[in-house]
Amino acid sequence: MNAHEPIITRWLSAGDAGQFEAFDALLKADVIVHAPGGLSTSSCAGEVAVWRAAREAVPDLRHDVQEVLVGDKVEMARVIVSGTIKKDFGGVVARGQRFEVDQAVIVHLQDGLIAEAWEIVDASALSE
Repeated sequence: MNAHEPIITRWLSAGDAGQFEAFDALLKADVIVHAPGGLSTSSCAGEVAVWRAAREAVPDLRHDVQEVLVGDKVEMARVIVSGTIKKDFGGVVARGQRFEVDQAVIVHLQDGLIAEAWEIVDASALSE
């Protein structure tokens, strides 16, 4: 990970790579993440647990960041999320289906760390 990359990109890259130890340097301990499918969390440890479960359910999970907007205390990314669902996750029944969905991620920063995040995705596309 490049320390000069936007923090939103470093977070998604670390999650995809299973480098959860990096989350402590990216997320506040009491980070709040608003996510679809009942996957919202209210701590860094909770977010690590969700990412671990996501990678177990979708071993080839990938967040391909298309563009990032960086402000003073906010970052926004347009992302293409893809993978193959091998295990039920987030309300989606696994049938070995491959998926690709558009996602918007918005993070608010505090003291150089992600304090709150929103993941916006049409999760219904995953059940088709």
